[in-house]
Amino acid sequence: MPGRDQNDLVDRVAGIVLAGGQGTRLFPLTKTRCKPAVGFGGRYRLIDIPLSNALNSKINRLFVISQYFASNLHQHILETYRFDLFKEGGIELLCPEEDTEKKIWFEGTADAVRKNLHHLAKAPVDYYLILSGDQLYNIDLADLLEFARKTNAEMVIASLYVGENEAHRMGVMKIDDASHIKEFKEKPQTKPELQPFEVKKEGKSCYLASIGIYVFRRDVLLSLLKEPGMDFGHHLIPFQTAKGGSYAYIYDGYWVDIGTIASFYEANMSLLNQQHCLQTYNEANPIYTRPHNLPSPLIINTKINRSYISQGSIIEAEEIDHSIIGMRSRVGKGTKIRHSILMGHQTYSAPLHQHPPLPQNFTIGDNCLIEKTIIDENTCIGNNVRLINKDKLETYDGDGICIRNGIIIVMTGTQLPDNFTL
Repeated sequence: MPGRDQNDLVDRVAGIVLAGGQGTRLFPLTKTRCKPAVGFGGRYRLIDIPLSNALNSKINRLFVISQYFASNLHQHILETYRFDLFKEGGIELLCPEEDTEKKIWFEGTADAVRKNLHHLAKAPVDYYLILSGDQLYNIDLADLLEFARKTNAEMVIASLYVGENEAHRMGVMKIDDASHIKEFKEKPQTKPELQPFEVKKEGKSCYLASIGIYVFRRDVLLSLLKEPGMDFGHHLIPFQTAKGGSYAYIYDGYWVDIGTIASFYEANMSLLNQQHCLQTYNEANPIYTRPHNLPSPLIINTKINRSYISQGSIIEAEEIDHSIIGMRSRVGKGTKIRHSILMGHQTYSAPLHQHPPLPQNFTIGDNCLIEKTIIDENTCIGNNVRLINKDKLETYDGDGICIRNGIIIVMTGTQLPDNFTL
């Protein structure tokens, strides 16, 4: 539990969650929603993880900056995070605005903060904590803020040690014995660019990399945003580290950036093995999400191994193995589901005005075989359907169904007829 001094500190912090990413590499899961609104673990949305980490660290003054498909994300936040009327703080939702001259559109992470500065600067705080809306981690943010105070840092970058493959897609840095950042390079693509940042840990080569979580002293951020540049990592962070006064907070726990279908799939599957995964079984630091008034799942004559079965589901399958079954899922008799993710549904059936019209209930039919597949919301799978990637394709594009990284994805709103095979 944070001590009194830490409580005093977090009261002087505003969290800024950047939730405006289009998520093109996560398509088609981002076909009708922004990346932070994508479901995770059968019941959460990706946005729940940074918001929960902030709230668990007693940071109650939060701003969420969104852009693409913002309505669905905002609705989820409003229905989930309701603050006490007599308690300071709350979540303010920000998105592009239209003024008398033009419509504002965010062109990068720094640009999104800059164009909302008239809202952010009103917060009576000494520090700004910047978080990403689509990462998975369990970080004590109060400890990060205490590190910023103890070092009297102008800027702190949360970081962890990674291998060469990961380092190419992250910002890497050199630090001294006091964790003061001496040099920073965003996404070095070549070996000569990366080599100066190499360090040895337990006899292995690795690199200290930014995880996109920053703490700024208030005056420093306001001054930095006057400099040119649309993105923190590419433009403003290198500028600030070159001035000095910046430190690296080294984190050694779980962290994943949900950047691709493969990383999304693996992060979900790791929950089932409970090894190197997001910690959700921790009452002291819960992951919050929208409450649902749904019955417990009904499971009939089904063999289940290492799987999540979410609320409101009706399962008559023959077998469910290493799979995540989202809320309100219906699975017919004789069906086998292996190493797959069912995103579940917001309702049990399609609205009457649905075009094209869907069957009354969202279901997976009888005697299907589904392996290494992500089935999105509001889909109907007929009887005797086989989703097994029989040709072992890495990429495929079809009508309402595709393959990315060898993983089959059934897109939202899709109907697969009886006896369909892929």
